[in-house]
Amino acid sequence: QVQLVESGGGLVQAGGSLTLSCVASGSIFRLNVMGWYRQAPGKQRELVAVISSGGITSYADSVKGRFTISRDNAKNTVFLLMNSLKPEDTAVYYCNLRRVDYTSQEYWGQGTQVTVSS
Repeated sequence: QVQLVESGGGLVQAGGSLTLSCVASGSIFRLNVMGWYRQAPGKQRELVAVISSGGITSYADSVKGRFTISRDNAKNTVFLLMNSLKPEDTAVYYCNLRRVDYTSQEYWGQGTQVTVSS
């Protein structure tokens, strides 16, 4: 089993910045993709950004140029630096880890609230 614990959410004014962190523990498969998803009230969960264990990244168009995802493989930690935050970024942000093997098994964190005031 894998456990994911997020931190760093909070309330910030529009234009501000926040950094989210997610620490993975347990039986972590060496090849994996870690990332962040978000879910706003009344909307479906959507991908924000992902990063492979080799450092390849992918971003949603809505956050490109504003958010940066990174990871520390030695500490099994993924980060999301969020700059120029907008009210529409308000959501619960979830950390995700997916094994890169025949199982593609996924794990989720409990979520952390990000609220951007206008």
